[in-house]
Amino acid sequence: MLSIIDKYILKRYLATFFVMLLLFIPIGIMANLAEQIGKMIDNEVPLAEIVMYYWNFTLVIGNLLFPIFLFLSVIFFTSKLANNTEIVAILSSGVSYGRFLRPYLIGASIIAIIMFFMNMFIVPPASVGYNEFKFKYLKKGKQDRVTTNIFNQLNESDYIYVSSFDPARQIGYNFTMERFNEQNTLDFKISAANIRWIEKDTVYRLTSYEKRKLGNGKEIVETKRRLDTIFDFKIDDLTPVSYIAETKNMFELEKFIEVQRKKGASNINSYVLVKYKRWALPIAAFILTIIAVAVSSVKRRGGMGVNLAFGIGVAFIYIFFDKVFGTLAEQSGFSPLWAVIIPNVMFGAIAFYLLQNAKR
Repeated sequence: MLSIIDKYILKRYLATFFVMLLLFIPIGIMANLAEQIGKMIDNEVPLAEIVMYYWNFTLVIGNLLFPIFLFLSVIFFTSKLANNTEIVAILSSGVSYGRFLRPYLIGASIIAIIMFFMNMFIVPPASVGYNEFKFKYLKKGKQDRVTTNIFNQLNESDYIYVSSFDPARQIGYNFTMERFNEQNTLDFKISAANIRWIEKDTVYRLTSYEKRKLGNGKEIVETKRRLDTIFDFKIDDLTPVSYIAETKNMFELEKFIEVQRKKGASNINSYVLVKYKRWALPIAAFILTIIAVAVSSVKRRGGMGVNLAFGIGVAFIYIFFDKVFGTLAEQSGFSPLWAVIIPNVMFGAIAFYLLQNAKR
């Protein structure tokens, strides 16, 4: 059962966190609107799309900043408790520091659960609209995917390649498909000047088609000026958009990663990194809560300002390490799992040290 002190601290914990969200997210929206309104006017963006964009913006950015808002809100209200000597009174009454932490950990558990469902099921659909709007209107002309020298392994035996891909026209140039048999030798090779998806007929159209099949020591060549056929892949699978992993929920992302791994996708680490970050974010709620309490539960001469300054510094350091290790995982062979574990272990160790040395 929760005591009166537990309810008091838990209420302040949750209230401060949600008030901070309600205060800062509108500021973020206004800052983004002030920066992007010129592009929106130039591109004559419909009002309904702008409204929907900022709804998605709220979900995506709010979820991204959840740990930072949580950290600063805990520092803010705990510093007020310390300055009012309420913490001294609580600890002087015989309450241990560990018992004092209990409502904070309950609050962190509630926020962690919210983070989990936001990350796994609510934010991914919002990320679709958010990124599509961004590349359609705000980053017009910039590529949202790799469009040159695209290689894909469809399954254990089929490989495809296009020298360039136009996603707007859904056409790939210098298309090649190779199939290998069980002996790992080439069975046949298909090449074409281009491959285009014909949506109304649900077929692929190959121009300047040529098929070379090997068998019995002979090479059989088949050529056609144009051929409509069916392949076991989607044209967009040639090169998924760069933010594709962010748009998939927990179950879809698992299947997507499995498929991409079988294909031998070169950027598989970026997809796996998104998966691990989703699982790690709720854990960060506990680490940051403990650090914030340990730092701000002591009354200091500089007051709340010193604690908030420290909190902002720690938040930026956390973001810095998260970005550094994330970039290492995406751009090199560094393990995505370790890229997520190392920053959390580092700050977990800091949390443990501060907790052990906090004045009781």
